[in-house]
Amino acid sequence: MKAVTWRGFGPARDVLKVEDLATPTAGAGEVLVRVAYSGVNPSDCKARSGARPGVTKPPFEVIVPHSDGAGVIEAVGDGVDPARMGERVWLWNGQWQRPFGTCAECIAVPAEQAVALPDGVSLEDGAVMGIPGLTAAQTVFGSGDVVGQTVLVSGGGGSVGYLAVQLAAWGGATVIATCGARDMARVTAAGATHVFDYASPTLAADILAVCDGVDRAVEVELGPNLPLLTEVMKPLGTIAAYGSAKDMAPEMPFGPMLFKALKLDISLIYILPLAEREAAIARLHGAFADGALKLDAPNVFALEEAAAAHAMVEAGGRTGAVLVKC
Repeated sequence: MKAVTWRGFGPARDVLKVEDLATPTAGAGEVLVRVAYSGVNPSDCKARSGARPGVTKPPFEVIVPHSDGAGVIEAVGDGVDPARMGERVWLWNGQWQRPFGTCAECIAVPAEQAVALPDGVSLEDGAVMGIPGLTAAQTVFGSGDVVGQTVLVSGGGGSVGYLAVQLAAWGGATVIATCGARDMARVTAAGATHVFDYASPTLAADILAVCDGVDRAVEVELGPNLPLLTEVMKPLGTIAAYGSAKDMAPEMPFGPMLFKALKLDISLIYILPLAEREAAIARLHGAFADGALKLDAPNVFALEEAAAAHAMVEAGGRTGAVLVKC
């Protein structure tokens, strides 16, 4: 089979190659998926570039990148219902702690990591449901229903934030979002009741002018935004954080957080326990079934263009997922 590989850290254009590898087989409890689309995420680029803290060498001799993807089950191993053959599926954790991910014509994964794709959901959209979709669902619904709550989504124009806005609105919350000027109309159309420029010098006052405080915050930049959050959160509110790239060692304003008894809920979707993951999957599928989840048109690259796909993710500022067509 054809697969994109890398064998050492470096720029995508230098280390990503297309190779012929042996097609894997489905072992016991596994399925073999013919991959249609492989989703590229920032974490894939960080892993390939060697940007992960404390990681000094690749964990495997040969790596096929990417954790997300979608395709069709071609074979099943012992213990897996043969009726699953031919099933359209989306994939999670394809390359998490494993050498071979989804950027190949085929992948063998444990059967639970190949989730039946709901009717009417495209394979392209399925390839986005892993890291962005599950992160959005977990950060919005990680404490349960949000009906009647005020949910603040920072970075509402980003991959996770855009889905979180839609999911929170579908879940019955009043959604306040921050984003850049370019994305304001798009984020409003996604379901945000109020949208503010994240760079506004009066952002805290802007938010508090339209609500009496935030019940739950979905936060992409925890460190820089903690001072703002301590101002706008309600007592007993929850900050559901999934990133802090601009400040990975933030100082915590513990006093203001203490006297509001704020809860900090950090999500790393790769290690989400199965029961919580299944709950997040159910939320995603429910939103799709209700027509409440719409994704931007993806940016699709051929296998031979995987380096360009990585470059697009690293450049930022895009709309739509970045996919490699396998």
